[in-house]
Amino acid sequence: MGNFNILEKIKQYRTVSIIGMDKNVGKTTVLNHILGEARGKLTLGLTSIGRDGEDKDRVIGTDKPRIFIESGNFIATAKECLFNGDITKEIIETTGINTPMGEVIIAKALSDGYVELGGPSVNNYMKEICDKLSNLGSELILVDGALSRKTMASPAVTEACILSTGASLNRSMNKVVEMTSLSVKLLSLEKEADKDVIKIIKKELSHSRIGIIYKNKETKNLEAATSLEAAKEIVEELNDDVSHVLIRGIVSDKLLEDILKSTDKYKGVTFLVEDGTKLFLKNETFEKFVKMGGILKAVNKVNLVCITCNPRSPSGYEFNKNMFLEKLSQAVSLPVIDVKA
Repeated sequence: MGNFNILEKIKQYRTVSIIGMDKNVGKTTVLNHILGEARGKLTLGLTSIGRDGEDKDRVIGTDKPRIFIESGNFIATAKECLFNGDITKEIIETTGINTPMGEVIIAKALSDGYVELGGPSVNNYMKEICDKLSNLGSELILVDGALSRKTMASPAVTEACILSTGASLNRSMNKVVEMTSLSVKLLSLEKEADKDVIKIIKKELSHSRIGIIYKNKETKNLEAATSLEAAKEIVEELNDDVSHVLIRGIVSDKLLEDILKSTDKYKGVTFLVEDGTKLFLKNETFEKFVKMGGILKAVNKVNLVCITCNPRSPSGYEFNKNMFLEKLSQAVSLPVIDVKA
């Protein structure tokens, strides 16, 4: 527990995202730690899931995550971020993908030094950027991510994912452990195994916010604009012929509670979300829905490989690091590492 080599865990994958449960859980420390371990061994590609406009001031202001990279590595970052770094660089490509901080530019580091990352916030762009970095010769691509409603990009875009948690989430250690354990549970949501259903979603429901799939494999699009309408429309459609309900975007407590309150026809129907990052649920709601016979599955599975924890909070308090590590390790069935240690 806690003393494994994080690079060994991830280097079999082509793309890995590091997602933080909060701003100050030590995600950059994790990234720098991996960069240090990979030094001289692997050519890396680095990018980040976009910071949106709201974060823009923070990024340009004080909170610049300083990421130290080695000469020969590649980065894909917004123009404004690119010039905030101090590496000597060769600009390889301007991608035409825009962010609030300018176009995403791909560059090669010609010297060791600090870089700042700001990438796209839309999934298909992320995939495109990862492919470009890979084609340039990056053996491992690291995506600096976030776990918030604001990012539309999801760890399911990458082959594997590291979840960073820490004391900054809450002053109570038990609460942090509980929140982390719930995130792990939601992120690890089981993938829909029926290949025909996945095909139908890609082909016939690729643009629908809510799609109904019937047992005879026919489909129907629902036009709900808000989640309030969504619950109502789903409830109206549910009957014994329905096998799946696809919900794109966020699934909230309210949505599931409205369904639970209004009908019992959800029992035995599989509710599909795009991936576990789209579930914003309290443990009670999740457990209740499943206990009452509802089924939740994901179209894409997030492949969580390990958890990193930071016992210190920037607000000045810290947890007993051994106890924190131990409690987390008991609460989740994944390896947990304290990178500060």
